[in-house]
Amino acid sequence: MLHELKDIIRSAKIAKEKGIKTALASVVALDGSSYRRPGVRMSVQNNGKMIGAVSGGCVEKEVLRQAQSVFESDQPKLMVYDGRYRLGCEGILYILIEPFDPEDEFYTAFETQCTSRKPFTISSTFSKEEDKRFQGLSTFHFSNATYAVSKNSSNDTSLDVFQQTIQPGFKLVIIGSEHDAVQLCKYASSTGWEVDIIAPPDDPKSINNFPGASNYHGISETEFGSFELDLQTAIMFMTHSYVKDLKYLSVVTEKEVAYIGLLGPSKRREKLINEMLERNENISYDFFDRIHGPAGINIGAETPQEIAISILAEILTVIRKQKPISLRHKTGGIHQ
Repeated sequence: MLHELKDIIRSAKIAKEKGIKTALASVVALDGSSYRRPGVRMSVQNNGKMIGAVSGGCVEKEVLRQAQSVFESDQPKLMVYDGRYRLGCEGILYILIEPFDPEDEFYTAFETQCTSRKPFTISSTFSKEEDKRFQGLSTFHFSNATYAVSKNSSNDTSLDVFQQTIQPGFKLVIIGSEHDAVQLCKYASSTGWEVDIIAPPDDPKSINNFPGASNYHGISETEFGSFELDLQTAIMFMTHSYVKDLKYLSVVTEKEVAYIGLLGPSKRREKLINEMLERNENISYDFFDRIHGPAGINIGAETPQEIAISILAEILTVIRKQKPISLRHKTGGIHQ
């Protein structure tokens, strides 16, 4: 969700510089089921521009309509949207719409927090009671400071509180620069992931060859070994060179990452693992458990684009701890 929040906040900053007002809409509660869950946000500007979405498309028009009174009054309101008779999902959405006008320091603090790759929280006060629906306030709690989204405040301790932890943006590190790496980069960045490309120093390509990439590094495996990696990171090895994969894979054995993917057949994976063990028999089994090779799930993928979808799908199943099945065979709610 961080990538959606980035779009909202960066757009709000630009709007503020142009004298355009912004309202923040946050789903703070849900009765029943819905296309998306509490914690999703969008923004509305008083020129009619909308950034993000809180549903599949039907609710947004109502958010835009109800945001007009927020622009006029400069006060928050709780919007209640009953989708049982208007949507395919049988649920009632509670959406806090509030003026978004934080102090100027907020924007720098937000970018600093994102760069730190540390989680932060957002708390939103609200009430479903009729006489208190025009109260509420969202507050961002960063590592070193707290910022309210507007100057409005409420001392009413009886208000409900929705609190959400925002994790660092998910990052995909692609080792390799061939055509299939370009396709994987495109699809991953479209998903909202940060994408770093790692290629050997003698590779002639640049970041211009990878639409959507955040960074391009032409570096050796030794330099890559000093990279800061975390559990919000997946690494995909796709150099199409056994020797290069072995070199780069060998320097991440002590790294804590969410996923490691390898191209090629299972025999190639076993050969890589065996050679690594011959060089260092102390590599933990946890490291090998994180290796997925051949990378991807079986969807019949053949083209580079389809293979990219297969790989991204497997990464999602790993980080969300899900078993890939057809949703029509899933019992219970979709998000359970």
